[in-house]
Amino acid sequence: MPYTSLRDVFDAFRNLKVLIIGDVMVDSYLWGKVDRISPEAPVPIISVKQREKRLGGAGNVALNVQALGATPMLASVIGEDADGDELVQLLSQQQLTTEAIARSASRITTIKHRIISGSHHMLRIDSEDDSPLPPEDRQRLLDIILAQLPHCHVVIFEDYDKGVLGEELIQEVIAAARRLAIPTVVDPKKRNFRAYRQATLFKPNLKELREGMHLDLHPQRPESLAAAVAQLQEQMDLEGVLLTLSEHGMYLQTHQEHHRVPAHLRTIADVSGAGDTVVSVAAVCLALALPGRLLLELANLAGGLVCEAVGVVPIAQQQFLAEAERNQLFRHYSSSQHSTATHGH
Repeated sequence: MPYTSLRDVFDAFRNLKVLIIGDVMVDSYLWGKVDRISPEAPVPIISVKQREKRLGGAGNVALNVQALGATPMLASVIGEDADGDELVQLLSQQQLTTEAIARSASRITTIKHRIISGSHHMLRIDSEDDSPLPPEDRQRLLDIILAQLPHCHVVIFEDYDKGVLGEELIQEVIAAARRLAIPTVVDPKKRNFRAYRQATLFKPNLKELREGMHLDLHPQRPESLAAAVAQLQEQMDLEGVLLTLSEHGMYLQTHQEHHRVPAHLRTIADVSGAGDTVVSVAAVCLALALPGRLLLELANLAGGLVCEAVGVVPIAQQQFLAEAERNQLFRHYSSSQHSTATHGH
């Protein structure tokens, strides 16, 4: 249906159910103060002031989807351990369903402990098992996904190379989604980069594209970027590629169109989590079949907004809508509707 305003578009997000498949984890933060060196070894002593645990990985994408007004369904495999209990509790606290979360006795739950003094990141300790899922866990996850798929409007693959996603699972889900005409959006990592053949929208950043294509690419050479994206699109039979270029903006290429937009000039406080916001916005826009240029502009704006906040936080929907209206982004919808109508005559 045609929309008459950006508010209409944002209201339509509320009718969407988004299936997010991938590596979910706990982000643990320990803040403290350093005022002396240990007598036992030449290391700082941190006296703890505050602790916090948050949803990380695909869990942060679910929070972003929820903040946009849509309903996220998170599908993943976690351990039958205390960290897994904590993760389930964090999901419940955020009113996120756990019905698509499988628990496995053969895995541990991924947790990243960050130790921070003032504004200094002192240390990170990762507890994880990034080996591929054993066949029985993979089959259990696939069964859960295939049961949920018909009730969803778009699928996000959120890959952190922690083992939940493997080529076989990815290809089975993409094939099932294609049969149901459900779009698939991919936030790739190195290990499975080439596994997402026939996805609808593939969203690498520049580093991932360089590593995945084994090319030396520079954001200020647009023709080489466009050529690399076209090559990737052809080799993997992708409908579209959304390339994020951090401070150099974003580039979208589909079979019908290609656009590049500069980054929004903002006070950058923290870039962590921006990719999660971008993929969430792109997915809900794709589910509504919005024009490519509007999808790109909204994802780009959201990525900029979320960098103004410290830490990994989801997008604030009201602020996002107000900024999108201020930037008159709806004109990218209106003009595309007009050109479609003209082509139709």
